[in-house]
Amino acid sequence: MNIHLDMYQTLAVAVLVLMLGSFLRKRIHFLEKFCIPAPVIGGLLFAIFTCICYSTGVAEFSFDDTLREVCMVFFFTSVGFQANLKVLKSGGKSMAVFLGLVITLIITQNFLAVGLSKLLGLNPLIGMCTGSIPMVGGHGTAGAFGPVLEDFNIHGATTICTAAATFGLITGSLIGGPLGKRLVEKKNLLSTVASEDDSLLVEDEKKHERHTNMYASAVFQLILAIGLGTIFSYFLTKTGLTFPIYIGAMLAAALIRNIVEYSHGNATIHMGEINDLGGISLSLFLGMAMITLKLWELASLALPLIILLSSQVILIAVFTYFIEFNIMGRDYDAAVLVAGTCGFGMGATPNAMANMQALCDRYVPSVKAYLLIPLVGSLFADFINSLVITFFINIL
Repeated sequence: MNIHLDMYQTLAVAVLVLMLGSFLRKRIHFLEKFCIPAPVIGGLLFAIFTCICYSTGVAEFSFDDTLREVCMVFFFTSVGFQANLKVLKSGGKSMAVFLGLVITLIITQNFLAVGLSKLLGLNPLIGMCTGSIPMVGGHGTAGAFGPVLEDFNIHGATTICTAAATFGLITGSLIGGPLGKRLVEKKNLLSTVASEDDSLLVEDEKKHERHTNMYASAVFQLILAIGLGTIFSYFLTKTGLTFPIYIGAMLAAALIRNIVEYSHGNATIHMGEINDLGGISLSLFLGMAMITLKLWELASLALPLIILLSSQVILIAVFTYFIEFNIMGRDYDAAVLVAGTCGFGMGATPNAMANMQALCDRYVPSVKAYLLIPLVGSLFADFINSLVITFFINIL
């Protein structure tokens, strides 16, 4: 029996999956503790259900995922609006050094994935499915680049990317806190804590206040950025390289944000509302991405995937503990950054914030880490990661 869901039914099922995931997350401590997203919880259960139906010959599901792409573009456009150059400048040397480390991590993840896949006799593009696409990129980038890789005849690429992102999400949460705690206690880093000025964070947070009558304006700003982004994307395709559809919208959003920031006029970017809308779009996008997973396509790649993903865990642990900690100053802030980097380097920025929160609740806050991780992890890492992934895809 073939069951086809149109785009409205697909969206409705995605919402049901989100509700199920939220329900289970509140009642299962493990899921709440490690910040597993509700769409991943509910979506994975639904994907298992469709896999059983397919394997037993009961039914095969197909979906119209038109709205999935729309939600994806809305989310990445909201991320683009976070590109505030004033905040970047205020970060100074630490921001530049940390950004350099993140770029190094992204490139290393891809070299490791491609190199190991060749040793295992796999297509290097399958290796890319376990590199920075799901690791630094998380579920959002996995869902965006999966279809791109499938266009290169990598069957099941979206499923592999999403499975790798889920693995990274859990693992990044498991190792981040313990690594940071070990550094703090082994090296007696509490003695390095210095008082810091958090005025910049307070000033930036004021721009994230919500007003119910501003949500319409926020939607309009997102739509305008997406429309302008299509023009940017058109010119980017003329370079002959393959870019994900959202890159133009992200660039347009960043441009609009900074024009408004530096114009000192009456225009306002409604960041709080835009972040909320972006979060809703991400949840719907992930919900639709998860319910369309074809888990049976993973069976033949089980062992190679375990090897590839295990190598990424070793990489992030060695990179953060021995390289990042030393370069970022060998102090308490550096230890908190290690915990945060494990979060977004293998999962997502919310995981990074959860890792740092757990560490700071145990010891003392780190304003420096709370400034660098969200800005670099949720914004610049996505920009740079997309460019690096595009480069690797086009040379392989």
